[in-house]
Amino acid sequence: MNIKDVQKSVDDWIITHGFRYFDVLTNMVQLTEEVGEVARIIARRYGEQSEKESDKRKNLGEELSDVLFVLLCLANQTNIDLSKDFYERLQAKAKRDHNRHHNNEKLK
Repeated sequence: MNIKDVQKSVDDWIITHGFRYFDVLTNMVQLTEEVGEVARIIARRYGEQSEKESDKRKNLGEELSDVLFVLLCLANQTNIDLSKDFYERLQAKAKRDHNRHHNNEKLK
């Protein structure tokens, strides 16, 4: 499934199950909350903080999917074609960063 298809799937889900999109500001706050949940799992599972028993049951993939869902909602409601824009950003990053990362002593 490509990004355009995923954006359409989210839009179809909103129409079928969600009644309507939350406003952009609400979705931005939701995105922040979801990113916070991802950060909590990563900090405790892969960082130096200890993981609580209740955190051990949390699924990082599900939390990342929640971030993606809200991100796609924001793209849909602001008429962003993420397929196009992501591809363009990837090309720009490849051009800008290729030599930069290969020559970075910190990454060797």
